[in-house]
Amino acid sequence: MMTDQTLDPQIHITTLGQNARKAAQGLLSASTDAKNTALREAARALREAMPELLEANAEDVKSVEGKKPDSFIDRLKLTEDRIEGMAGALEEIAELPDPVGRSLATFDRPNGLKIERVAVPIGVIGMIYESRPNVGADASALCLKSGNAVILRGGSESRHSTRVIVDCMRKGLAAAGLPEDAVQTVGTTNREAVAALLKADEYVDLVIPRGGRGLVELVRDQASVPTLLHLDGNCHSYVHEAADLDKAAEVIRNAKLRRTGVCGATESIVVDRAVAKDFIPRLTSIMGSDCELRGDEEAVAIDSSITPATQADWNTEYLDPIASVKVVDGLEQAIDWVSEHSSHHTDAIMTEDDAAAKQFMTSIDSAIVMRNASTQFADGGEFGMGAEIGIATGKMHARGPVGLEQLCSFKYLVHGDGQTRP
Repeated sequence: MMTDQTLDPQIHITTLGQNARKAAQGLLSASTDAKNTALREAARALREAMPELLEANAEDVKSVEGKKPDSFIDRLKLTEDRIEGMAGALEEIAELPDPVGRSLATFDRPNGLKIERVAVPIGVIGMIYESRPNVGADASALCLKSGNAVILRGGSESRHSTRVIVDCMRKGLAAAGLPEDAVQTVGTTNREAVAALLKADEYVDLVIPRGGRGLVELVRDQASVPTLLHLDGNCHSYVHEAADLDKAAEVIRNAKLRRTGVCGATESIVVDRAVAKDFIPRLTSIMGSDCELRGDEEAVAIDSSITPATQADWNTEYLDPIASVKVVDGLEQAIDWVSEHSSHHTDAIMTEDDAAAKQFMTSIDSAIVMRNASTQFADGGEFGMGAEIGIATGKMHARGPVGLEQLCSFKYLVHGDGQTRP
């Protein structure tokens, strides 16, 4: 599906929606074996298309070189290992239990009615994302396994990569005898198509945005279709007074620098005053020249290599090798600080004190709260979900990594034997 600026956005989205609705109906009766076959065949197609996909991705990367930051390029760029990772994720999802048809609850009524609540697909998912091509593969696979049709709208910067990925997914569907239109991509970069997708209530059951704050706010403000979203990932790592400081430094380096452009990267480092003079020099040493640290007056006084932070730094998702450093006076102040400035995505405490860990993990109202672990584990694959379609920071329907189970709704099956209501 090549990008075509001549397409009328409204007509195009209507056509995609009609196709997706029909495909979703066809998936309702799809067997687990058929869905798994489609995933495995799509993985095979991705591997076979690796040269073509690398060439398409190189074209995407070339189009933004010199115009976008390195973190953006990193999210956009595909390598043989990343493509193999995409294919492997499809195969992992094929090995996971089918979430559709699960019995969620059963109960018998005094009149003899037997009522069962069972998991069913949501229907048609609209997936809007920015520069990461692998999101298209992950979202397609998760939607397919959970019985949903998906309409992908990737960023214009990744359009060539997305085209190849979608072709591979559709080859997998065809090989399994399932409707190819269960996976479609918006065939125009015209932004009016996004607006049309957000208003396509007749065909689309749920829209999930995955990208920066600007994209998510646009979806939140313009959609009449229900949404599942998170605004950003201002993730915190707090070093408690009972932390193993060497362990904490190693974990936070990974949490910040493993990949700076992912939403689970630590952006804010909070340090207990009781260990600040010991820990902050370790932090600046292990970060070295790889990360710019911006701190409050106390952090700067401890280590002059830290530059003074501004008020904006405490609320910024950098997605770059930059982190803020805040010194706090004990656990309660740390909880207050993180609660005020966190985006409620993922926050962590570094401590060997079980009681302190329990208090922090109970008090922080984020989708994911960790102890002595890198915040970059905030990922559906690392949670054993095979992949994720995003991280939800709201509290309705789903929270945290959105995998197969979170892409299901439910319905009631009521079994009777001639009962009538008096």
